[in-house]
Amino acid sequence: MAGLLAFAYAGWWLHEPLPLRLPPGARVLDLEIEPGTPAQGVAEAVVASGVDAPSVLLYAWFRLSGQARQLKAGSYEVTPGTTPRKLLSMLVRGEESLKSITLVEGWNIRQVLAALQKAEALKPDTLGLSHEALMTQLGKPGVHPEGRFFPDTYTYSKGASDLAVLKRAARAMDKRLEAAWAQRSPDTPLKTPDEALVLASIVEKETGKPGDRAEIGGVFTNRLRIGMLLQTDPTVIYGMGEKFDGNLRRRDLLQDTPYNTYTRAGLPPTPIAMPGKAALLAAVKPAPTKAIYFVARGDGASQFSETLDEHNRAVNKYQRNK
Repeated sequence: MAGLLAFAYAGWWLHEPLPLRLPPGARVLDLEIEPGTPAQGVAEAVVASGVDAPSVLLYAWFRLSGQARQLKAGSYEVTPGTTPRKLLSMLVRGEESLKSITLVEGWNIRQVLAALQKAEALKPDTLGLSHEALMTQLGKPGVHPEGRFFPDTYTYSKGASDLAVLKRAARAMDKRLEAAWAQRSPDTPLKTPDEALVLASIVEKETGKPGDRAEIGGVFTNRLRIGMLLQTDPTVIYGMGEKFDGNLRRRDLLQDTPYNTYTRAGLPPTPIAMPGKAALLAAVKPAPTKAIYFVARGDGASQFSETLDEHNRAVNKYQRNK
């Protein structure tokens, strides 16, 4: 009879929500299981996290289930309503509680690193690293970090290294760039994938309306093809670095830097931001156009022109209100 009662109790207990000792204001319990923790240690960690249940009972359940050796390390969240069965399934499947960070198209490396350092529960291993040391850690020694990470949303487990997130973003950009380069127009003036990445970063920063992106790529492609200065403000601003105060003045356009496309021909030496997939394609496979000028219309869109006279009229209309 005692055995039957124990069996009945065990069957009932496995399907009952585990009592949780939630901290004030908390909605879940954070559970950390370190690599190499045996089943008994996992049961003790569950109880230590705030699950109000005998650790010996949890350990017995793990053993009797036949899955004690399959429990996975990681960061988990135990929510109200979690039963012993659900807890075991979560630990066996490795259903970690994941956080996410979004790297935005058009961000520069300073913005990327700042976002990583503010990200919740992400270990800031990049903090204090120089750009050279950072890229060495990522297996890309000697490569400038600008534009080398693909803008997207990346998930990670609590306590993960921000270097791991950057490695994934770098691999994603390598794949996206390779795929875009394979689709390049046969008459592109771009000679290498790196040049495509640089041009794509400019297109990204110059695009106000997504529908204009391919034609903006066409304008810059036309300029490169005929040897015309790119004359794009975002490269000048990038070259000014932290000196830029939000206002681009005429003297800034005349101040020579490696990134000033008003004073230097061709592409700047590195990307100036992270381009997305559409910008990469616009750089290598731009829209066919005869335009070599464009100006912002004030509504996010651009006005394209084939001649300087047309462009000057567009500037007067949309920029000077004449």
